[in-house]
Amino acid sequence: MLTAKKKFYITTSIPYANAAPHVGHVLDPLIADALARYNRIKGCEVRFLVGTDEHGAKIVRKAEEENKTPKQLVDKNSGQFRAMHKLLNISWDDFIRTSDQKRHWPGAQKMWLALVKSGDIFRKKYRGLYCVGHEAFVTEKDLVDGKCQDHQKEPEVIEEENWFFRLSKYSQEIESRIKNQELKIIPESRRNEILSFISGGLEDVSFSRPAKDLPWGVSVPDDPTQTMYVWCDALVNYISAIGYGQEDPDSRALFKKWWPADFHVIGKDNIRFHAAIWPGMLLSAGLPLPKSIFVHGFITVDGEKMSKTVGNVIDPIKLVQKYGTDPVRYYLLREIPSGEDGDFSYKKFEERYNGDLANGLGNLVARVTTLAEKSSIKYQVLSIKDGRLLDLLKNVKVNYEKAMEEIRLNEALEEIWKLIHAGDRYINEEKPWEKTLQQVQGGEKLEVISDLLLLILEIAALLEPFLPETAEKIKEQIYIDDEEIKVKKSGNLFPRW
Repeated sequence: MLTAKKKFYITTSIPYANAAPHVGHVLDPLIADALARYNRIKGCEVRFLVGTDEHGAKIVRKAEEENKTPKQLVDKNSGQFRAMHKLLNISWDDFIRTSDQKRHWPGAQKMWLALVKSGDIFRKKYRGLYCVGHEAFVTEKDLVDGKCQDHQKEPEVIEEENWFFRLSKYSQEIESRIKNQELKIIPESRRNEILSFISGGLEDVSFSRPAKDLPWGVSVPDDPTQTMYVWCDALVNYISAIGYGQEDPDSRALFKKWWPADFHVIGKDNIRFHAAIWPGMLLSAGLPLPKSIFVHGFITVDGEKMSKTVGNVIDPIKLVQKYGTDPVRYYLLREIPSGEDGDFSYKKFEERYNGDLANGLGNLVARVTTLAEKSSIKYQVLSIKDGRLLDLLKNVKVNYEKAMEEIRLNEALEEIWKLIHAGDRYINEEKPWEKTLQQVQGGEKLEVISDLLLLILEIAALLEPFLPETAEKIKEQIYIDDEEIKVKKSGNLFPRW
């Protein structure tokens, strides 16, 4: 649950930098951004971390395909993820790259040595099925007709000697921490899923690969023949970014201040890594667990999984360039229920855009500011007077806060739109443009328009975590100066499609 606090540390899973971003990569940073902005508004000091995962066999193979070095490939793709974040107005405070040998590698190596000190790293020969797409070993039960469900390819059979992490040692402790809510998994369905997975006991996991097979990555301390596998590399980004592994006083103070994280925001395909392996590593290293993990679903396109083969991959940068930043933010946060799968289609997108944004919010703001400018009246009533609007506003704010605290962002947006619909009804019922001069002088028209102006300002305040550009544009058109509501009408917020 989100509650008022002095500081708030939120992270996203770091996307794999083997290719350009697609719309499925947007949910992590977008959800986290709404929560980060919400907490800043509540007065918290916020640290919001994003980044890219840049090591692994898949990177090496892709670089070879493109006739690039691995560094050239990840530099290009990490730059595209950074550009996507900027275009979506993601208010991140830090961007971590796992190929950063100064910032990240010392933390990964310090974690490894902490696991060694706990007696939880051991060497053994291993023969298993390796999915290059996942950069992970899989089992027969993970396959359908002998193929990975996500990548539709048969895994490679690999036999090698690696270092392993004794994750099985921490099965009961991890299960207990999740059950007693010390480590909260949101939503409940994902909590039940991971508890079911852990209940059978966790298996020890391969923690390294031979350097000859995995030349691009963090070297295992004291064993140059081995390269760290993804777990002790990528997962450590959450703490390397706040100073873990750096020995100067400022870095130690930074880590002490911000860890444990308040929220990890991840996709459902990452739940086992973040709610099983990562807690096991932290327990072994003697570090606190994150407080909460929020798990969202996948985005399908016209009811089908996104696939290059099918040709339905949506480029979020092109989407924003066509429709604008806030419409894309709105659709994904409103149409895709928090914690569940959701679908994207251009038809549904334009229906939401025209119905909710152009004909809804945009039209209300345009109507009210036009009336206010034409009336040439000074609006010095700085509180809503209509009892119906006041009661609705109070109820909406309670429901909005509850939805935000429970990470039901789509429901928080639904609450805001109740106010927009109420504003439309109020203006249609009261018809302030039909008031007589006597009624105007008596304040009747004055109160109707001032009520509407103040309602729109309340809407803008609630919208700020979701549609920050739109909220700012509204406040530029309607603002309070010297105890008077001022109006400076500008162009339509959302031109119709």
